[in-house]
Amino acid sequence: MRLPIVSAMADTRSHDHLFPGVPLALGSAALFGAAPPLSKLLLDTVQPFMLAGLLYLGAGVGLAAYRLWRGAADAGEARLRREDLPWLALAIAMGGIAAPVLLMFGLTLNTASSSALLLNLEGLATMAIAWLVYRENVDRRLLVGAFAILAGAVLLSWQGQGVAFNLGALLVAAACVAWGLDNNFTRKISATDPVVIAMLKGLVAGVVNVGLALVAGDALPAPSIIAAAGAVGFFGIGVSLVMFILALRHLGTARTGAYYSLAPFVGALLAIVMLGEPLTLKLALAGLLMGVGLWLHLSERHDHEHDHEALEHEHSHVHDSHHQHHHDGPVTEPHSHWHRHEPMRHKHPHYPDLHHRHDHGVTSA
Repeated sequence: MRLPIVSAMADTRSHDHLFPGVPLALGSAALFGAAPPLSKLLLDTVQPFMLAGLLYLGAGVGLAAYRLWRGAADAGEARLRREDLPWLALAIAMGGIAAPVLLMFGLTLNTASSSALLLNLEGLATMAIAWLVYRENVDRRLLVGAFAILAGAVLLSWQGQGVAFNLGALLVAAACVAWGLDNNFTRKISATDPVVIAMLKGLVAGVVNVGLALVAGDALPAPSIIAAAGAVGFFGIGVSLVMFILALRHLGTARTGAYYSLAPFVGALLAIVMLGEPLTLKLALAGLLMGVGLWLHLSERHDHEHDHEALEHEHSHVHDSHHQHHHDGPVTEPHSHWHRHEPMRHKHPHYPDLHHRHDHGVTSA
């Protein structure tokens, strides 16, 4: 049976396909990139493992306080369902517990310069898993742009030494794969309330990591240091993660992960301003590479006629061309409820968001 053709021009609620996904991904990268130079100011008084735990705990506690202030019922977001819990548990286990532990042990067995280079594998792992495992569409323009951004991040991390292939390097690489899995698992539940997801990740990872630090012999720092670490964690991890999850809804995992790889450049710029570090040729070249990659992504236009199969799910939405259903009485937008999408065919620019995860066969040009 032929599906009805719906013109995207007929949708009075349509908007630029770059918005809001791209600003959310870039904002997430900027906040996360600000965390390292701010954390560096605290490392004189806090051990790295303890600081990592306090950052996550600050994210979890801060988002819990925000959720209490916001209220659970008026957020216009879908609640976590029972079938979402395994994905949430996997995301927390991989990104909040396994990855930090693997990284800490890896850092004790590997040089700092080698570890800094290897940490750039997270973006590559995120995109590779999204492309190869979850069959997310990745065209050549996106690949070139992602590798340009990755090359800029590698250049920023380069300290004149190569990668040491030892047990420490393998552990750091394993941490990056764990974070890549975390990003892809989180995509599976990105339709639900991002504040709740990020809050639970922060609380669980924070409690586990602070507990491990105490078992290892680290002492809790002064209350003022705990408060400062909590504030950095709330914005640099908590708010950043909420924006990352929202970006996953609109861009898919591969593109969100690529934009997120800009975080080291933001951190380097802030280090110049806050810590008085020099503006170097390496930073300028890295910025050029990342700028090229960003332009390739922003100028991407994935536009073709595509089919929407019948779909039932729940998420925050407005009544656009993909949400043409009726309500009994007036409603506010955005809102969230279980709804059905009827089959249809249409053509418009799109990313692999919640409604455009269709198969493309081979990689397109």
